[in-house]
Amino acid sequence: MQDRLETFSRGVNFTRYRGQPEGHYESFFVRANHPHRAQAFWIRYTIFSPKGRPDDAIGEIWAIFFDAELNRHAVAKQEYRLADCDFDASSFRVRVGKATLLPNRLEGAIEGTQHSLAWNLKFEGDSPPALLLPLAFYERRFPAAKSVVSLPMARFSGVLTVDGKQIEIADWVGSQNHNWGSRHTDLYAWGQVAGFDNQPDSFLEVATARLRLGPFWTPPITPMVLRHKQREYAFTGLGQAIRARGKFGYFSWQFASRNRDAEIAATISAPREAFVGLRYYNPPGGVKHCLNSKIARCTLRLTDRRAGTTEVLETKNRAAFEILTDDETHGVEMSA
Repeated sequence: MQDRLETFSRGVNFTRYRGQPEGHYESFFVRANHPHRAQAFWIRYTIFSPKGRPDDAIGEIWAIFFDAELNRHAVAKQEYRLADCDFDASSFRVRVGKATLLPNRLEGAIEGTQHSLAWNLKFEGDSPPALLLPLAFYERRFPAAKSVVSLPMARFSGVLTVDGKQIEIADWVGSQNHNWGSRHTDLYAWGQVAGFDNQPDSFLEVATARLRLGPFWTPPITPMVLRHKQREYAFTGLGQAIRARGKFGYFSWQFASRNRDAEIAATISAPREAFVGLRYYNPPGGVKHCLNSKIARCTLRLTDRRAGTTEVLETKNRAAFEILTDDETHGVEMSA
C-alpha cells in the first residue's frame, strides 16, 4: 500500500488526458489567501475534450482575484486550441497559450472582456498530497470525477497584476490541486481551508456530492480530510462518506462525520456577493454553473473521542467554497 501511495504521489501532477473518446476534463489550479486581509486569488489551467470529438479539445486559462474589502472581484478566461498548449503526461509541466505552470512556479496573463490579470508567482511546501478518495478509486472508472490536493499548505510569493495594478504576494498560503474525469459531478459543494485563523498550520479538504443514476439521485456523499497538530483525520472511505452528514444550499453548508477515534462537525458559508459565477463545459454536453468563492467563513468542531477533548477551529474569510449545479436560480452573475 505504501509503495502504491508513493508511486501515485510521484505522478500526482502528470496529465491523465490521452485523447479519450468518452470525453475528458482536467484542471490544475492554485489558490491562496492573503495572510491577514480578506483577499485571495485562484488560477486554473484546464483541458476540455467533448465526448466523441477529441479533435475539438481545447485548453482554458482562468483567473480570479477576490477582494472582500472592496466587494469587487476580477475574473478573466481565455480559450486556446489544444495544439497551442502542452499538458505533459510524464512530468509536471503545463502550458496554456503562453501561461505556464511548473513545479514551484507559474506565470501567465489573461485579457478578459472586463478585466485583465497577470501573474509571476513561486510556491513551495513539503506537505504530502491529500486524497479525498481511497487510493484505489483513483485507478478505477468510478467515480467519473477525481480530485486530489497535490500540495496542501503551499506558500506563494511574487506579483499578481489586476487591471494594471500590481499586488505583492508575500507568504500567501493556499494549495496546488489536480482534478480530472470524464464528466463533472452532477451536484456538489467543495471546500478547503489552508490555515485557520486560530490554527494556522491546520488543513481541511471536504466535499458533499450527489450523483444522478438515470432518474435517481444518490444520497449525499461527504468525504473529508483534516490535518491538525501532526495528525491526519481521514473520513474518506465510501461507507464512511455515505454515513456522513452533508447538506448545502445557497450559500451555506453543514457537514459532519465520525468514527471511533474522532468526530468533525462544521459549517462553511459566505454571502452571495462573495461568489463569482463560472460556466464549465461538461464533456457529455451542456454547461455546469460553478459558484466560486475563496473568501468564505468556516467554523469546525473537532472532538477527539479517545482523549475526550474538543477544539474549535475558525476562519473568517480563508475558506474555499464552490458549488457546482445545473440550477440557474442561484442569483450569481455568470462572469466567465
